[in-house]
Amino acid sequence: MEIKSLASELNTNSYPGRGIVLGKSECGKFAVCAYFIMGRSVNSRNRIFEENERGGIRTKAFDESKMEDPSLIIYNPVLKFGGDTIVTNGDQTDTIYDSFAKGDCYHDALITREFEPDAPNYTPRISGIMKENGNYNLSILKSNCGEPECVRYFFEYPARAGLGHFIHTYMCDGNPLPSFEGEPKWVETMDDMNAFADMLWESLNEDNKVSLFVRYIDIETGKYESIIKNKNK
Repeated sequence: MEIKSLASELNTNSYPGRGIVLGKSECGKFAVCAYFIMGRSVNSRNRIFEENERGGIRTKAFDESKMEDPSLIIYNPVLKFGGDTIVTNGDQTDTIYDSFAKGDCYHDALITREFEPDAPNYTPRISGIMKENGNYNLSILKSNCGEPECVRYFFEYPARAGLGHFIHTYMCDGNPLPSFEGEPKWVETMDDMNAFADMLWESLNEDNKVSLFVRYIDIETGKYESIIKNKNK
């Protein structure tokens, strides 16, 4: 397997779009979760992350007077359900949460969803589940070779200390934007949450980055700490 440098993956790509990183810290004590958003339009850039009442975060307009269409940019990227943490790039976070509440799984939830209705980009829906024991799942729902039909990929990983997986919506900038290809990428993690968050934030393209969320969860106790970074302050 090829282990990628997250810093290199980000600082050599001006527009990976939205991204999820799940893994385990080098010491093996913490489950590692990260989610970032980027934007090219005024509407997409006019956002911040803030904590919600369900153990996660929501996106919110920074300047309400500039908000245009909220349908694909206002959602809960992160929700807690029991000992699991749900991380996604859209309102499928709530779809998964509701599926868990009914006793179903994330797969049951995501087979009811598809890519975003934003032709010609057909932005993929990427989703992750950090499990209570530190293992994790990732998924991507994307268009079939740029056509308006959905293909769904599901990945399940046993956690390995010092490693994680990175998945993002776009391969690079473009018009239309090319969807992510292949399996989630193996990447290195860190023990220091602050250093990890700083590395991610500093590696994201300065013009296009919008917000970053990082959470470290103590696998033994379930206690967690989070960092939010917003370009709009």
